[in-house]
Amino acid sequence: MAINVCVAGATGWTGSAVTRSILASSEFQLVGAIARRQVGGDIGESLGHERANVIIVGSLDEALAIPTDVLIDYTGPDVVKGHILTALNKGVRVVVGTSGLTASDFADIDQQARERQLGVIAAGNFSITAVLAKHFTLIAARYLPSWEIIDYASAAKIDAPSGTTRELAEELAAVSQNQLGVALEHTHGPKEARGATIDGTQVHSIRLPSYVIAFETLFGAPDERLTIRHDAGSSAEPYVSGTLLAARKVMQVSGLVRGLDRLLFQPEDTGTEQRGG
Repeated sequence: MAINVCVAGATGWTGSAVTRSILASSEFQLVGAIARRQVGGDIGESLGHERANVIIVGSLDEALAIPTDVLIDYTGPDVVKGHILTALNKGVRVVVGTSGLTASDFADIDQQARERQLGVIAAGNFSITAVLAKHFTLIAARYLPSWEIIDYASAAKIDAPSGTTRELAEELAAVSQNQLGVALEHTHGPKEARGATIDGTQVHSIRLPSYVIAFETLFGAPDERLTIRHDAGSSAEPYVSGTLLAARKVMQVSGLVRGLDRLLFQPEDTGTEQRGG
């Protein structure tokens, strides 16, 4: 049986690429498409394909009136939590590619997912190569005592830091305690110059024209340095396969799973444990 999927943000940058792949797949059936633009139009025609007989709607309630197994959300930080909780209340599993959720948000989501015995898989980045960069970073943190993260994106990206780097910083805290050479309170000058502190990691977000998406973790040790960096190209294709992998796996999950790496690697591979928040 095909998995019935609704995509929120179906005409957006990543959502449109995911939706096209679902329309071409025999494993998934697109039953809903939510977008702020082209409401009332056919999603297939809106994406330059043949008619799909799925009408774009403007709200989640409208879309989930049709029986749905999985909601894939690529919307915005202002609506994503509400989408997730609404979907769970309606008995729908969720795959979350939208960034901007906090640890507290994830704790609320995990609690509701467990109460409903439904799965939620959320990742700051569904790219396989980005997942590998995160995996290698968590391994390095077991052996190197000091690190900082730089997060790059276009000038139009409204959330900072990105979901990818927030997720990474929170999971680094589960591996080891980052050691700062000078405590932030002893910094001369504006403390903000040292970036935002997320679970003990200093994160610096750069938002400028001509950047797409990239992140790097810089490790420092006496007389040596290690940089682990991931750069994304200008298309959303790198995120499609990971998103669809999560859409398959979420059917067997109960509660929240954060990070695509949790589907690819065992916790003992990095020395971390699964955390709902």
